Amino acid sequence: MSRLLDTVNSPADLKGLSQEQLEQLCREIREYIVECCAHNPGHIGSSLGAVEIAVALHKVFDAPKDKIVWDVGHQAYAHKIITGRRVSFQHNREKDGLSGFPRRDESEYDAFGAGHASTSISAALGMAVADQLSGIEANHIAVIGDGAMSGGLAFEGLNNAGSSRANLLVILNDNRISIDVPNDAMHRHLMRITTGAGYNRIKKSIWRRLGEGKFREFLQALTRSTKKFLLHNTQTVSMFDSLGFRYFGPIDGNDLGAVISILERLKKLEGPKILHLVTVKGKGYKPAEENPEVWHAPGVFDPETGETNHAKGGPAKYQTVFGETVTELAAADPRIVGITPAMLRGSSLDIMKERFPDRVFDVGIAEGHAVTFSAGLAAAGMLPVCNIYSSFMQRAYDNLVHDVALQHLKVIFCLDRGGLVGEDGATHHGVFDMAAFRSVPGIAIASPYNETDLRNLLYSAAQSDWPATIIRYPRGCGEGAAWRGAAFEKIPFGKAVKRSDGGGVAILSIGPIGNKCAQAVEAAREKLGAEILHYDMRFLKPIDTEALEAACAAADTILTVEDGTVVGGLHGAVCEYVADRGLDKRVIAVGVPDKFIEQATVAQQYSECKMGWEDILQKVTENFGN
Repeated sequence: MSRLLDTVNSPADLKGLSQEQLEQLCREIREYIVECCAHNPGHIGSSLGAVEIAVALHKVFDAPKDKIVWDVGHQAYAHKIITGRRVSFQHNREKDGLSGFPRRDESEYDAFGAGHASTSISAALGMAVADQLSGIEANHIAVIGDGAMSGGLAFEGLNNAGSSRANLLVILNDNRISIDVPNDAMHRHLMRITTGAGYNRIKKSIWRRLGEGKFREFLQALTRSTKKFLLHNTQTVSMFDSLGFRYFGPIDGNDLGAVISILERLKKLEGPKILHLVTVKGKGYKPAEENPEVWHAPGVFDPETGETNHAKGGPAKYQTVFGETVTELAAADPRIVGITPAMLRGSSLDIMKERFPDRVFDVGIAEGHAVTFSAGLAAAGMLPVCNIYSSFMQRAYDNLVHDVALQHLKVIFCLDRGGLVGEDGATHHGVFDMAAFRSVPGIAIASPYNETDLRNLLYSAAQSDWPATIIRYPRGCGEGAAWRGAAFEKIPFGKAVKRSDGGGVAILSIGPIGNKCAQAVEAAREKLGAEILHYDMRFLKPIDTEALEAACAAADTILTVEDGTVVGGLHGAVCEYVADRGLDKRVIAVGVPDKFIEQATVAQQYSECKMGWEDILQKVTENFGN
């Protein structure tokens, strides 16, 4: 049976479709998203909820001339499918396939890239102002949702946009029902009036005739007050009105006809305006509607039953080790509190929250605030454990420098998803953290070799007089170490661990990638009959200079191995040590090269970066005895 969806190859194909056909198209897009994501996992719930928004936007506006900026790429699957990427969507998030997020170099319809949250308003405002300066007439739409309005950057954008004359439409895709929805007839009537062309022509004419002055300001204030009273939504309207936006809504964002109708009217209005749409996350797919948190990114699943195919057995995830360990530590130390910016389940802080609900704080998508909030807690005598995904921590660099390090406050930062993360691609890799924060005074940086190491690093950071400490670890399963229930051991601050003794070539590694080095060392023993010196540095800062001295004494070639950028990370630290002492040593880097690594499986990304144990063995073989 042929699908209407198969005839849609660009937004132009929507223009001639009837209302009935457009609603059919929405159903088919949902079915297609479920079909594709069942075997090729992605962020399904948010995009299912935003189907009508995408269809309505491309029906009403004329992209790419009109700029549609999506906030949080999780919402944009329908947009991608409509804009000529229907077939290639089958390879979404795969190597050499589509990115899971909007990308400027992927399509002219992706006006701005969006891997992280809260950027759309600022970006769309910049485009609107640029078009004004260039004399270009176009519409500029920022679609913000999935919690992104909680980010500070969103409010900064609103504040700036509201004071401008930019032709900007902000669509708040509220899929969490965070603001009460008025459904009374008066509200619907006022919505029709305030978006009507006749009303707005008269209003504009009146304000122009009145000119500037106190009387006009008085009438405008009276109008806003009356509107707020009648809308029964005073808090929401007041907030956006005070920022200079004209507020419309909330309305049902999954009612395609209503969304198209309101967009047609708002298209004709000038100035900054905000449309509040209430949508259902996971709309149209019952399992996703019933459990939206799980179905944000469920992994592989059976599209018929909704049963997810999560691997059972095997080593625990590093996230689980963190969650259980910090809960155990919190039980013994009432000063310990947990903080995360909207990653409660992903970080496994939900384990601690279940036991200590008053001591865990999800601050929303606000990484900078999470860090400074943690600093405030530390200044008042608490011991904050702040868990942030490594790539998101990039947004809080200044907060860590000024609010934590400069003030000598003790905060334990656990950077989840350190290193290459797979299908989420370049926007989400946690490869810059070690290099970025190594230059900050008063910060310790450590990475565990395995699950037991992570457990003991957390314990040692909490129990010792360590300064503010970053502990970074990867996404996914550990190495299979017997960690659960093991007695805690204090780790010496800034000390490396010798994993094997030898010479000729020395390997210096940091983090779980050291286990691949151990494989390479064993293979070298069998292949070359060689004993290779291997230090698990464990701390990037302070770095163990005794271990570096021993490595330089034993070998002329040193391999630095890290799951992070080689520019400024462990490789940079070792090169600095060698250069400062004028040593005649060759230092070879194994790690992420100086480029962005695109979406693929982690195994494929490791292969691309030549970071597997076989690659390490090859480097050893090439340099042993030279």
